[in-house]
Amino acid sequence: MSQSFRLKMAKQKAELFLKEEGITSLPVDPFAIAASRGIVVEAKPDTTEGVSGMLLRHGDNFGILYATYVPSEGFQRFSVAHELGHYLLDGHIDHVLPGGGIHTSHAGFVSADPYELEADHFAAGLLMPKGPFRRAIGRCDPGLEIIEAMARDCLTSLTATAIRYAELTDDAVGIIISTGQTIDYCFLSEAMKSLPQLRWPRKGSSVPKGTETAKLNADSDRVLMADRAENEIDVMDWLGGTRSVMVTEEVVGLGRYGKTLTVLSSASIGQEDDSEIDDDEENRMPRFR
Repeated sequence: MSQSFRLKMAKQKAELFLKEEGITSLPVDPFAIAASRGIVVEAKPDTTEGVSGMLLRHGDNFGILYATYVPSEGFQRFSVAHELGHYLLDGHIDHVLPGGGIHTSHAGFVSADPYELEADHFAAGLLMPKGPFRRAIGRCDPGLEIIEAMARDCLTSLTATAIRYAELTDDAVGIIISTGQTIDYCFLSEAMKSLPQLRWPRKGSSVPKGTETAKLNADSDRVLMADRAENEIDVMDWLGGTRSVMVTEEVVGLGRYGKTLTVLSSASIGQEDDSEIDDDEENRMPRFR
């Protein structure tokens, strides 16, 4: 079974769970879901940085601890939903807690471990289910503004919301998370993938020089203060390829998280005839290594 299929199934498992529970509106409350399963959830302020949460098991009893070093309700809710993924996804308990004890998680699409990625995708499907999410974004122009609006509606972090947005939007969107001058990861919407011979920004590669992202990331104070910038840029500066198209680059600092979120967007890319689409770019997954 391919990794892309397993990640898709993890999201579908979350959405099926919501349907079975009769949860149809946003926001979805992971704390209430945990309580409905008898799982005690508590904050753990002294969690080591980089650890998002923990799933505890003693016999048939479970608990969840979530980190608070990132003062973001969305991050904390995603962390709890991630642990629910480990609890509810088939095979996870036997893998991460075979004999009880404590499993430490790294949520937020930062780990290459397949079980952590599956729990991340479960969390995305749980907190941002496809149906209501797509209905909400379908009436809006692409870009950072709709991502921020959906983050408020879903009570999710900007990064998690941006990634889910790229997955579900019909518009051409690129989502890049970076630290300093280094790219952490990138997600592209299906329409953005239609660009011929594009070059996917890899984990560990450099932020393109001269971009608004490179300028903002050069000043750690701007990142800490959640400063933002916007400009028009040739998509080839970010993604290479053979087609020059102007897109909007919006970048915002993520505060104490120490990273920035970049949104590339266009309402025109991907609206061409199918004959202009490069089939080799279909169904590509983000590279985490």
